Amino acid sequence: MIVFHWVRHGPTHEKAFVGWRDVPADLSDVARIGRLDRHLPGDAALVASDLSRASATADALGQGRQRLPDDPRLREFNFGDWDGRHFTDIAETDPDLSRAYWERPGDIAPPRGESWNAAARRVAGAVDALIAAPPARDIVIVAHFGVILTQVQRALGVDAAEVLAHRIEPLSVTDLAFDGAQWRVGGINRQP
Repeated sequence: MIVFHWVRHGPTHEKAFVGWRDVPADLSDVARIGRLDRHLPGDAALVASDLSRASATADALGQGRQRLPDDPRLREFNFGDWDGRHFTDIAETDPDLSRAYWERPGDIAPPRGESWNAAARRVAGAVDALIAAPPARDIVIVAHFGVILTQVQRALGVDAAEVLAHRIEPLSVTDLAFDGAQWRVGGINRQP
């Protein structure tokens, strides 16, 4: 059995869409990072998205863990033209597409962006590669809100609209295990 410990990167304090923009994480809460570090298995392999907010968070947790190269397939959703814009601005300028994107996630994508289904396939490819050649029994993956939710969706077998009801807070842990045939959810959005 492989246990994936999904960690959302440290907070960015952004008030707008943050997808592929490389926004740094605030890692100043060393006590919280220390609790998270102690909560995670010390002998786990560690991989992160190649965006600096995830990579730097992984570096803060990397002492003693096998650090794998950052993987661009673990990036947050590509929000295209929406990246950097406030949610209310998008809702005002493109209300139908904005509403459809959140209410019926699937193949709907922002202009020059990525749909839920496209992002889920990308992330699943990275996870499947880790399953095929696991570097350890426990794998810590430092990634992003949407990325983690695609794998919660996969494990629960629910649709994207249903999984969007889950919260994934910065520096939280979501544990998903795969036994070679089935997924099991150990906990979502845990706060060590």
